[in-house]
Amino acid sequence: MIPWKWRLPTRHGFVPLSWGLGLILLLGALGSTAVLIELDVLRFLKSSGNFWQFFGQLLTMPDWTYIPKLLLKMLETIEMGIVSTAIALLFSLPLGVLAARNTSPHLVLYHCIRNVLNLMRALPELVWALVFVSAVGLGPLPGVMALIFVTTGFLGKFLAESIEVVDVNGVTGVKSTGAGWLQTLTFAVFPLALPDFIGTVLYILDHNVRAATILGLVGAGGIGYELVMSMRLFNYGRLILIVAAIYIVVTILDRFSDVIRSRVI
Repeated sequence: MIPWKWRLPTRHGFVPLSWGLGLILLLGALGSTAVLIELDVLRFLKSSGNFWQFFGQLLTMPDWTYIPKLLLKMLETIEMGIVSTAIALLFSLPLGVLAARNTSPHLVLYHCIRNVLNLMRALPELVWALVFVSAVGLGPLPGVMALIFVTTGFLGKFLAESIEVVDVNGVTGVKSTGAGWLQTLTFAVFPLALPDFIGTVLYILDHNVRAATILGLVGAGGIGYELVMSMRLFNYGRLILIVAAIYIVVTILDRFSDVIRSRVI
């Protein structure tokens, strides 16, 4: 049975003074932050009618003639997410090994690779897409390049963290057989870090497919351009189909990720 009373941590039954002061400071920081970002609950409640009006307009007859073009654009979006994740995975494997403290050959190299990974994920995909669009032009290519660049930074960081928390006993056991650095990575480090890393890759794949829908805003391919134009032209018959297609694709990827993750674990 779950106790309904909260057992206080002190002998006298009072909350420690440091806890109270910390709570007051936290509430004060949150209050000041709300003022800085102009968080106005009354304004939100007053504008709620506009939200309901917009969602009510979505309840319209879909434009079924748009489905062939929608399927092509969604296929392009999915391909952008899959290709960028696969290429970023190849790039992130050596970077992740060099960015892990327990597998990097030298401390200087460790800090250099860490800084490179920080730089790669410092800016969002949309900003890098703008850079690559200005370099190579419009189309899916700059979107894929932006996703590869940012995803490599994230996957390299996550792989390095997965490697740093592997069981030391398993690594020591392989080293005791006379295995070298590469053999230790292959037969001890990678197998131990694999389940956690696969879960991360599947999450990144899901994220990249959703990010590819946004990159179309700057002309970097995907369904994003169609989404924005449908909203600007108030074409709710197409908009409802685009939203439904994105939801279905993300749901299928989520179920696929659950199956793969459960099999690996």
